[in-house]
Amino acid sequence: MAKNTDIKLRNQIVYQVFVRQHSKTGNFQGLIDDLDRINSLGVDIVYLLPFHKIGQKDRKGSKGSPYSIYDYYSIDPDYGTLDDFIKLKEEIHKRDMKLMIDIVFNHTSRDSILTQTHPEWFYRNPDGTFKNRVGDWSDITDLDFNNRDVWEYLITVLKYWAQYVDGFRCDVAPLLPIDFWIEAREKVSVINPNLIWLTESVELGFIKYLRDIGFDASTDSQMYEAFDVCYDYDIYSFMNGYLNHSNSLERYLYEIWRQEAVYPKNYVKLRSFENHDQERLASKTKDENQLIHMTALQFFLRGMPMIYAGQEHKISKRPDLFEIDPIQWNKENSIEPLIQKLAQIKKDPLFINGIFEVVKSKDVAVLSYKNDKETMYGIFNLENINEIDLNIKDGSYLNLINDENIEVRNQKIKLNQNPIIFKVK
Repeated sequence: MAKNTDIKLRNQIVYQVFVRQHSKTGNFQGLIDDLDRINSLGVDIVYLLPFHKIGQKDRKGSKGSPYSIYDYYSIDPDYGTLDDFIKLKEEIHKRDMKLMIDIVFNHTSRDSILTQTHPEWFYRNPDGTFKNRVGDWSDITDLDFNNRDVWEYLITVLKYWAQYVDGFRCDVAPLLPIDFWIEAREKVSVINPNLIWLTESVELGFIKYLRDIGFDASTDSQMYEAFDVCYDYDIYSFMNGYLNHSNSLERYLYEIWRQEAVYPKNYVKLRSFENHDQERLASKTKDENQLIHMTALQFFLRGMPMIYAGQEHKISKRPDLFEIDPIQWNKENSIEPLIQKLAQIKKDPLFINGIFEVVKSKDVAVLSYKNDKETMYGIFNLENINEIDLNIKDGSYLNLINDENIEVRNQKIKLNQNPIIFKVK
């Protein structure tokens, strides 16, 4: 684990924003106008998808992917200016939140400034044309990290943006040498020692694929040498597998438990159940009940929950990455009060250093955190079970989600449509 990782990150809430799609204006000001609402959800960190100018060559769609970057120092004029960006940062800080931005160093657009000024910094086909390691990413070309000049340039880019922001989310960071990230963090800490470093780790199958074709990619265990937080893509397929019936809930919860043993003791995982690359949770759950309980489970798991803008309104459509496709906000269909309550509960110190256990894992997820004074239980009735056994004293307990009393009789709890989180002293 990075030496100066703050384990309190385990009870921070991240909110992911695709600025182009977030508001009718599709710019920084449109996001500023929504910050009070975002803040009211209990959000600690606002994370922006890339906002730089996008390349023209082989562009996907009419607007292009924000991950096909023309110039790392630029701001897309559709979003605003540097002054507008600084204003956004200041408004986020006024509300006691932090600003995190996306860092995309594996590749640039095929017509980027760097392809023009330093073509020797890129992978090339035998005929001299630019290439990349992943076939379907046809709008970008990969930087070659065998060239030390690439390292120096990109670290300078990081130092520049570290003046303005509180954290970096690093795109497909495991495809870059881990030594680059270790060196980058050390050098950038001179500018901003308090930056949060989040890596978009990749699924195991993708790591194996890259290694099989002669490249390298780091596992999450390796990434923790440089980063504070890793995505939970190591087990994401098991979550999807549960929802689409290709594996059991038990298998998914086992993989969550397994993380407690395979990663450093102070590991921090990003719990992202949907994002710009993954389908909306509302499109994968079978009914309203399962959606509510999965949302509550997301917040209860060890680590940082990340809301993808729109998730709080149960939106099922993922915004297009390459076109103008604004979120169709639906306040009448909101679960904002649930998220606000879950965010409050998440601040409990038990989530930071309590002993985490999976108590039950068949049809209903029962998880717990405990220390020498108390135990917190989370019960998530994902399959509409009527009753469960739980080995605790009979009595009445307060459900922290809705302040209802939960009755335990003969060590049995009757379940309803509401997730249950309660403490036992």
